[in-house]
Amino acid sequence: MQRYRLEKSRIVAGFDRAAPGYEDNAVLPREVRRRLLERLDYLSIQPEVVVDLGAASGGSSAALAARYSNAAVVAVDLSAGMIAAMPAGESRIQPVCADAASVPLPDASAGLVFSNLMLACCDELDSVLAECRRLSAPEAALTFSTFGPDTLIELRQAWREADGHEHVHAFFDMHDIGEAVMRAGFTEPVLDVETLTLTYSEVDGLLKDLRAMGSVNALPGRRPGLVGTATYQAMATAYESLRSDGRLPASFEIVYAQAWAPASGAGRRPDGTVRFPVDRIGRRTPD
Repeated sequence: MQRYRLEKSRIVAGFDRAAPGYEDNAVLPREVRRRLLERLDYLSIQPEVVVDLGAASGGSSAALAARYSNAAVVAVDLSAGMIAAMPAGESRIQPVCADAASVPLPDASAGLVFSNLMLACCDELDSVLAECRRLSAPEAALTFSTFGPDTLIELRQAWREADGHEHVHAFFDMHDIGEAVMRAGFTEPVLDVETLTLTYSEVDGLLKDLRAMGSVNALPGRRPGLVGTATYQAMATAYESLRSDGRLPASFEIVYAQAWAPASGAGRRPDGTVRFPVDRIGRRTPD
């Protein structure tokens, strides 16, 4: 799907630049990570190997190592800068610089695949989720967060008014994500969504935070060259129309997902359907 295409080299360059101060400066990813980790409280698992896809500078890997004291944690990130920024000294955390769609680990090696906001940097869901499935041992858990399509909707519209070009990536809808999880061969997917709204005194503060998160415009059809002063001011003026109680809002739609690898002996049939033991089917209770 062309509208989701991204230039991977620009994404990596953005994270390389952000790496030295990422853990201190990336406020939103830290908060989403905290909420995603809390969701693990409801899973009765004790994985021997945890794969942290898009581990950034290692904050989530450290938290996972602390949570699962007997597990080895493989911290995977495509940014060499992020790998270099990971703290040394934790023998159970193994940094690996690799693409999330091609991780140098054996089949069925992970009891938990965890990923915080990494899928937002991927332009093709199926290949990454297929790799998550390949890595997952029978009955392994998959849990991840990503951005939904209403993320930065205010900034997206302000740029459109300023120059008519796209400056904000398109993000996959929750339903598309759920279908891709099923296509990959996972079972019992549970997805939910929430919107986190940050506020700023000026639009410059938002753009500074986005740079600290490693965000760049990696759209192949982006406006060529640097944004001029007049265009930037037009964007800022358009954004100003949204000011409320003296602050500018920035919306981040967060999609959370959890699913399971099929039990041993289960799998995908030739017709594309997934089969798994009947005793794995839970009953949903009324709210």
